[in-house]
Amino acid sequence: MKLFRAHRGWFLEDGGSAYSLSGHDSAGFTARDDLYEFLSGLRGKLQEAKLPSNLLAPVENQEIWASGVTYLRSRAARMEESKSSGGGDFYDRVYSAVRPELFFKSTPARAMGHGQPVRIRRDSNWNVPEPELTLVISSKGSITGYTIGNDMSSRDIEGENPLYLPQAKIYDGACAVGPGIMVTPEAPAKSTEIKITIEREGAAVFSGSTTLAQMKRELSQLVDYLYRETSFHGGALLLTGTGIVPPDDFTLQSGDEVSITIEPIGTLRNRVA
Repeated sequence: MKLFRAHRGWFLEDGGSAYSLSGHDSAGFTARDDLYEFLSGLRGKLQEAKLPSNLLAPVENQEIWASGVTYLRSRAARMEESKSSGGGDFYDRVYSAVRPELFFKSTPARAMGHGQPVRIRRDSNWNVPEPELTLVISSKGSITGYTIGNDMSSRDIEGENPLYLPQAKIYDGACAVGPGIMVTPEAPAKSTEIKITIEREGAAVFSGSTTLAQMKRELSQLVDYLYRETSFHGGALLLTGTGIVPPDDFTLQSGDEVSITIEPIGTLRNRVA
């Protein structure tokens, strides 16, 4: 089953039908450890409704965090972009270290949903999207669902100095999540494919794919470190890193359309403002 958020509230999609969750405590959904069982119990009490076409990011009061250098391809890209600043060795070390790289990505208000615009910084000349499986985590640290994340990144700013990472990663429109949350007690298979296509004026200018089998770290390990000394009363979202990086001569332009697909979650599509 899937959860979607729109201006008229939350909706549940199950078995090809959609249902409004109006009147239920939607703000507390993602804090629950038993989200799948809870929604399954509600299913027979809900009235069918049409799923709105204009969706919002499926997040209300959760912080959005991200993981870095969890794929070998990301390690290579980070090392190359930071080589001239002397920071390349940092990324090699974190890839091999027991402790993962975790960083704050977005407040709910800054997160864009499916069909909403993402942005590139005006003071950056090298910008890319980063397609990532995103975990929906309860207040107690249980993974209760999965969605798709786009970690927009300014590679020239991060490459100039690794200490500039917050400016390269955190700004208005730098994060998109959606289209909805796939709620399931089952972890995704290692064979799960992540695909991205970037179109410019109707033509594809970049496409790529990877699988979760290429991720070095376990999903549970990332959650464990995120929750070790930090509480999330409403739950959290965690982007798990990217294994797809466009070539170094590529940068996003205004008007580009970024489509990220992870089945069976769906496709997250955003135009660059």
